[in-house]
Amino acid sequence: MADFDYIIVGSGINALVAAALLGKKGKRVLVLERSEEAGGCLRSAEVTAPGFVHDVMATTMVLFLTSPAYGALAKDLEARGLEFAHADLPTGVLRPDGSSVILSKDRQRNIATFEARAAGDGHAFDREMNLLGADAAFLFSLLGGALWSGTTFNTIARQGWSKGLRKLAAWFGSALTPARGYLETTYSSEATRAFWAPWVLHCGLAPESAYSAEMLKVVGFAIELAGCPIVKGGAGNLVKAFERLITDQGGDIRTGTDVAGILAGPRNRAAGVRLTTGETIAAAAGVVCSMTPHQLYGRLLADWPQPMPADVRDGVKRYRYGKGNMQIHYALSAPPRWKGDPDLAKVALLHLTPGLDGVSRASNECERGLLPAEPTVCVGQPASLDPSRAPDGQSILWLQLPEAPRFIKGDALGEIAAPADGRWTGEIRERYADRIEAMLARHIENFDAIKLARRAYSPLDLEAMNMNLVGGDPYGGFCGIDQFFLWRPFKSSVNHRTHVEGLYHIGASTHPGPGLAGGSGFLLASSLR
Repeated sequence: MADFDYIIVGSGINALVAAALLGKKGKRVLVLERSEEAGGCLRSAEVTAPGFVHDVMATTMVLFLTSPAYGALAKDLEARGLEFAHADLPTGVLRPDGSSVILSKDRQRNIATFEARAAGDGHAFDREMNLLGADAAFLFSLLGGALWSGTTFNTIARQGWSKGLRKLAAWFGSALTPARGYLETTYSSEATRAFWAPWVLHCGLAPESAYSAEMLKVVGFAIELAGCPIVKGGAGNLVKAFERLITDQGGDIRTGTDVAGILAGPRNRAAGVRLTTGETIAAAAGVVCSMTPHQLYGRLLADWPQPMPADVRDGVKRYRYGKGNMQIHYALSAPPRWKGDPDLAKVALLHLTPGLDGVSRASNECERGLLPAEPTVCVGQPASLDPSRAPDGQSILWLQLPEAPRFIKGDALGEIAAPADGRWTGEIRERYADRIEAMLARHIENFDAIKLARRAYSPLDLEAMNMNLVGGDPYGGFCGIDQFFLWRPFKSSVNHRTHVEGLYHIGASTHPGPGLAGGSGFLLASSLR
């Protein structure tokens, strides 16, 4: 008899959500993690200097806080130590000339902020957020629901009945609008457009990508509602809360445990896993894999007794990854003094960019394999929300570069020589980090005086920490329209089932895609009995 009902391979946010929800249903769950600690992209550590706690990868928890998964698990996680730190000024943009735009969680303040940049921009913002709010139930059911289901079909049918088919078709057409066209026809101010443009990068898109405008509006709606919260004490505390919940429910989590393959049972149903050590573990109900398609189909099913269906084989072959990501962390002896608006010191997540054209240019350079001349820099200020992240009176900065090429073909500035094999090296990482640091220092009065230590992670470093970050891609694969929604990961995919009975696929590579909402884990666990 199997010791567990379900075995979950991987321990990122989707795996943890699935394990916790299955545990609430009384299922015995085993989570297996290849690394020495659970959490996937949720990891906190003192990577610069003692006493400075950095979220090494993911940090902003707005998608989790507003997700159905959190709604179902909030009390359980909070009872096991989970707390969030919030900021009244969640995000903003800072341009090279020192001008800035800051978003608050107060609608009237935001209207005034945008209106001050250009007459009509504030009212346009209010109108757009109200329109999205009116469609929120329908929109979020598509973004986060099981697409191949009677529920979604009925939701679309009801929408078509109430709006009329022509208006419903118009709605879908508008939802596919690229961010550039939307921003240029909705807002007059370059500063307002600059505020919005970087957020497409957090969706794995570019300003010219289809449906990127809709994602901008979704992000703006969510951030104004819930801000950009972080986990008190570090993102690792969310993982610890999940670990306590899963074990309290009778489940188990094993780290440092690498799975080599899926066991075939009667009628070629997934019956458990085989570890690289040779140990086998049985699962009575099924196996859930939170990983990229290449890891699941190319590695864990490599020795499966039945041939892979042609549509799956073709899907694996054609599956693509997106832009890489780079992280830079700073330990500071004092909080940064930003030039310009003093409120910049209170912003949780700040983008440095020239604007819409700057984001477009840097994104295009990255996609062509170039180190961007002036990349978009996302700057998190965790200690301004959560003082426990640094010793008294000191601070940290969390930097994300969402336009880092997976393979380097050149440098848009012509300063850094491309390696022959295209792979990141320690020298290239540090030289490129110097470029970013120079951008940062131009905006902070006391930067040279307060800098204590820096730790940078190239796309190659991030993949070494988490094999699912292929080439440093934090989104589990390219997020363009042809590889998203109904077509994620493959054109033939149906929810989170695979061609193997009892084997399920979740994670950023599956619908509803990347982010910390735990969406695929929630959808799968909700459907299993």
